[in-house]
Amino acid sequence: MRLLLLLAVLFTTPRCFAAQVSIIIDDIGYRQTDEAVLALPSDITLSVLPHTPLGERLAAIAHDKGHEIMLHLPMQALNGKEMGPGGLTNQMSEQALKQAVDDAFKSVPYAKGVNNHMGSLLTQLDAPMTWLMESLKQQDNYFVDSMTTRYSKASDAANRLGIPLLRRQLFLDNDVSPQGLERQFNQLIQRANKEGQLIVIAHPYPETISFLKANLSRLSDEGIAVVNTSRLLPYRLAQKEPATSDKAHLR
Repeated sequence: MRLLLLLAVLFTTPRCFAAQVSIIIDDIGYRQTDEAVLALPSDITLSVLPHTPLGERLAAIAHDKGHEIMLHLPMQALNGKEMGPGGLTNQMSEQALKQAVDDAFKSVPYAKGVNNHMGSLLTQLDAPMTWLMESLKQQDNYFVDSMTTRYSKASDAANRLGIPLLRRQLFLDNDVSPQGLERQFNQLIQRANKEGQLIVIAHPYPETISFLKANLSRLSDEGIAVVNTSRLLPYRLAQKEPATSDKAHLR
């Protein structure tokens, strides 16, 4: 009888996952091929560039499908690369920067959080990061630092203002070859199981989308759950220094 009861518990209890991963697909909004992200599971978070031809529509459709939406906010880079519309620069006054952030939110409906597009210059500056966090506080949004520079001041500003903040720990697709994607995916599995929770950023490249569709089931097999980014906020906020590892991707 005890054996029967034990078997009943084993087969009726929901599976417990030992680790959680947030996978953020950003750079969404310009290419028709970006629509392929809508075929991914709703636990994948989608981060949309402001003022783009497809951004508003894709954000609305993705939200209706259950995806968490983020604003992928362009910020000035050390290499001087063109940011696209809505970019934040070190030449902006406080008023101009906050207006640009507000306008960006209006162009991406349902955004619950923000992560930086490029920003290896701007995220190093105290004043712009403080102004950004003040804007996020008004919007009741969280921030994910894409960690395009190891010298980012975003966490300092967020901590001062009580803004929920996470840091990118792994880029999945700097190399979109099958070997490169497999190597990073194995890193994802290893680090998630070791660290408990992991923030991963990827992009809407056809190779990335195809790889994820074919391989996401491996995470469940490894006891890893894919969750919306905001689900990780309480855990990460409890840590004074979230892990950064993965080499800074200077953009």
